[in-house]
Amino acid sequence: MAENEVLMTIEGLKQMESDLEHLKTVRRKEVASRIKQAIEFGDISENSEYEDAKNEQAFIEGQILNYEKKLKNARVVDSTDVNIDKISEYAHVMAINVDTNEKLEFQIVGSVEAKPFESKISNESPVGKAMLGHTVGDIFEVTVPAGVLKLKILGISK
Repeated sequence: MAENEVLMTIEGLKQMESDLEHLKTVRRKEVASRIKQAIEFGDISENSEYEDAKNEQAFIEGQILNYEKKLKNARVVDSTDVNIDKISEYAHVMAINVDTNEKLEFQIVGSVEAKPFESKISNESPVGKAMLGHTVGDIFEVTVPAGVLKLKILGISK
């Protein structure tokens, strides 16, 4: 994977393009309107509304640049790219915590699509990174904030 490459599904790509369009066409106009209104209040040197709006404008512009960079470096991954012989990005993984016997199911996704509460973990996260390349039956350890997890791979699917 190239250093700046951003992995995502076609759905993730479309969502990011939609979010970028919303930032450019809606949010920019909203914040510009807030800035204009704050200027009308008078002295901008002590105008908290003006400062808040300018800060929001800077944040939105930063988001726009971030999204544009990610989209420029996007590589779309679909199910045909998923290797089920060993764990790769966008594979679904069934594992078991060897110490607690808790079964875990994850999908390894690119960082822009990670949603841990939906069991979509980033390929850059400690667990996601540690899983890459393993095959069914492998047992490995990974250090996480709560300690060390000892996992056994039970299955890999698309």
